[in-house]
Amino acid sequence: MSENVTRLQYEGKEIILVATAHVSEASVTLVKETIEAEQPDSICVELDEARYQSIKDPKAWERTDVVKVIREKKVGYMVAQLIISAYQRRMAKKLGTQLGGEMMQGIQSAEELKAELVLADRSVRVTFQRIWRLLGIKEKVKLLYTVMFGDDEDDEDISEEDFQTMLEQDALESALGMVGEEFPRIKQVLIDERDQYLANKIKNAPGQKVLAVLGGAHVPGVMEEIYKEQDMEQISHVPKKTSWWKLVPWTMAVAFITLIVLGFVRGGVDMGREGLVAWWLWNGGLAALGALIALAHPLSILTAFVAAPITTLNPFLAAGWFAGLMEARVRKPTIKDMQTIPEDILSFKGWFIRNRFLKVLLVVIMANLGSSAGTVFALRDMIFRIFG
Repeated sequence: MSENVTRLQYEGKEIILVATAHVSEASVTLVKETIEAEQPDSICVELDEARYQSIKDPKAWERTDVVKVIREKKVGYMVAQLIISAYQRRMAKKLGTQLGGEMMQGIQSAEELKAELVLADRSVRVTFQRIWRLLGIKEKVKLLYTVMFGDDEDDEDISEEDFQTMLEQDALESALGMVGEEFPRIKQVLIDERDQYLANKIKNAPGQKVLAVLGGAHVPGVMEEIYKEQDMEQISHVPKKTSWWKLVPWTMAVAFITLIVLGFVRGGVDMGREGLVAWWLWNGGLAALGALIALAHPLSILTAFVAAPITTLNPFLAAGWFAGLMEARVRKPTIKDMQTIPEDILSFKGWFIRNRFLKVLLVVIMANLGSSAGTVFALRDMIFRIFG
């Protein structure tokens, strides 16, 4: 029996855990041979429904409608998902193997044996959202920078020692870098909670013999969690934003209206008009600057400038959406852009120069950041004009 195969007994069930590396050809062979030898009633794979569909139809994401992504407010989630996928593709390319091959083998073997296939992992979207809600602003910026513009190691070979490390890491953790050291609070959501979720799904899978295909990082935690009770409801929902955070956009809008009224009352027409101009220049100007930094099309920059002062007053709208939609209209991302995302998303040139699809997403993000900063500076300017 391989050292990467663990056998447990739980309430009359035999549970077999197969530790894999998500981009290892050796892992594919191990999964295939273990399943053939064990003939399990159920096969659990470390996938959720979205990733399962992605494996079954790997080119589905090439048909993504960027306009729909913007309108449904899924830009951040999509960027995170694409980065994870791109990182794994890079590792698979280095090893000369197929991305997710061991999970594909688990699915294929389940079909051949007519065993029950169990998608045992938590929704990746829930995981991302729980992580995002956990982090402060500085940590979010640091995390995005680390993942998007970290060291490029394309030219380095992977040693046997590196491969063993991969077996001990989680696919998502690998893509986020040294998450345990630089972002210790993320580990709870990324690893510990998913250990609980996986263990619950595995021990409740139908049949007397259950085999689970897992990333090596999860095996120790799942072994412990199998014998514990899990609060699935608690770890399966996305925490609501704190009440005060929800009030921030409305507070900004009320503050603007209040300051404008005070400006007209205390300083007359001239001061009121100056306040309006300051609001427009700061808000629109910094939103346009954000789009400019993203190297957006001039029409997208102009859209950000016009939209920001207006959308900031409506918490249900955002300047970046309008700038991004304009960018998508004039740049028109192509199928080729979609196909080269795995290579482009992990490079500076890919985001800013080569890939029009990524450029649209970047324009949305940067215009929104600029608009948010502009709101703060505009309110500060108006306060000094009235009370200074």
